[in-house]
Amino acid sequence: MEYDELRLDFARKDRIGFEEAILCPGKTKEHLDAILDQAAARDVTLLLTRMSVEQVAGLRSEHRDNLDYEPVSRTAYFGARKVQEPTRPARVAVVAAGTSDAFVTREITRTLRHAGESSSTFVDVGLAGLWRIMERIETIAKHPVVIVVAGMDAALPTVVGGLVGSALFAVPTSNGYGVAAGGESALRAVLASCSPGLAVLNIDNGYGAACAALRVLRAIDAATALTRPGGAAAESSG
Repeated sequence: MEYDELRLDFARKDRIGFEEAILCPGKTKEHLDAILDQAAARDVTLLLTRMSVEQVAGLRSEHRDNLDYEPVSRTAYFGARKVQEPTRPARVAVVAAGTSDAFVTREITRTLRHAGESSSTFVDVGLAGLWRIMERIETIAKHPVVIVVAGMDAALPTVVGGLVGSALFAVPTSNGYGVAAGGESALRAVLASCSPGLAVLNIDNGYGAACAALRVLRAIDAATALTRPGGAAAESSG
């Protein structure tokens, strides 16, 4: 069935380096089946985000069989057999203050993997035990991009920002009690951070953080290609 409200952006990867993702909340099973029909007809993969177990169960069987669903992150790869394992070493460190932030952490790592990037994950290194992050900081600092995920008072991104020179992104999460207010306190804390150059995503926005990391990596790759022997920069200076 055709739906006038469905207009998929299959050319996005050609423009910006990574593909469109499908945000699932609010979409009916008919919408999702129609979207996956279009992807199947083009023989492409899709990343689906915030997808519920009920939405997976409501898909037609041929679409469910072509899905790699991960319930903690609520992400799915459609065309799962075509999603390749990353081949190069991890260039992104994903640092999570607590195990309770896994729903965001895994959304980040799954988004990166769909785009062909591996990542290193450092979980449960929150500041309630400062020694935990200090034990790992040298390894974290070797990555050109670092994403820090934290709820409660979200102090971890500021601390990491004072210890590493990588491109740094903070993702405040909705974890916390009372005045944590569903992540609003964490968001305000990282927005008010004294760590220079710390970029901030919205509450629980692991997908957005992964896309920000991908933009940095694509810029690194483009700059490397320009300076490689035979590249445009080399030719213009010859």
